[in-house]
Amino acid sequence: MSEFNQLLVRRIKNGTVIDHIEASRALLVLNILNITGQEGNVITVALNVPSVKQNKKDIIKVENKFLEKKETDKLALIAPNATINIIKDYKLIEKRRIQLPDKIIGFFKCPNLRCITNTEEGLSSKIEIIDEKEILMKCQYCARSITTSELIK
Repeated sequence: MSEFNQLLVRRIKNGTVIDHIEASRALLVLNILNITGQEGNVITVALNVPSVKQNKKDIIKVENKFLEKKETDKLALIAPNATINIIKDYKLIEKRRIQLPDKIIGFFKCPNLRCITNTEEGLSSKIEIIDEKEILMKCQYCARSITTSELIK
């Protein structure tokens, strides 16, 4: 049996599997999705798992939680190749690829400290995707150009 065929983590009966995450990004994915473990669900995180396609990848399994598309689309900035697998009664019932949304509202802070979204209480950031291939963004309030690395610090 090759190293790629070994089962490293157990199957889940019900929940979400986030697969094909770029190696060593799983903890960042959990943070972005605000999954802390305090919810009481079993969470399995596998880092640097051998992968034929990616050489190494991360995998997250969250039992008894079904992530909605709007939740997982946020991952496009940090895990663009990830796939979301919804499992019910040990069976795959839905598989979807992550998609970059047109706008990201209220999730990331604008890196411009002088932006009104960082000084005005209750005002959510609105970040528009201006180039999907290079993943370049712009704050709709202060017009600052933003890269992915600036958002995920």
